[in-house]
Amino acid sequence: MNESLRLKYLRIALVLVGITFIVGIYLLMIVWPSGWTWHTGHSDYPLMIVGIYATLGVFLLLASRNPLAHLSLIWFTIWSSVVHGAIMAFQALAGPMNHGHLIGDVPALFIVAAVLAVLTPRGQSAAAQAG
Repeated sequence: MNESLRLKYLRIALVLVGITFIVGIYLLMIVWPSGWTWHTGHSDYPLMIVGIYATLGVFLLLASRNPLAHLSLIWFTIWSSVVHGAIMAFQALAGPMNHGHLIGDVPALFIVAAVLAVLTPRGQSAAAQAG
């Protein structure tokens, strides 16, 4: 894939991930709680997660305008998604009541990380495009 096409797809991915982080996570917690909500009963946790991801989503939308100027944010999104997904996978495997997450938010985070990682320029390619 040539670099200009890759950058175009990266912009599209950043917009889609950004919008999903802003509104999609909350909606998925409502319609599919067994795959997206980690605490039952009264908990402040879901609102915290929605707030953090919605904020990240806004910044990903801003980064979509010029991804090469925001590579550290994109790589933070990639690596934090891998770490968050790995922790959640371990927790989902440890508790039978959380197994629904293994087909919900856990793979979603790994997919986000993989798509952004594949599309994000690195090394000399990123430096050449930025300069």
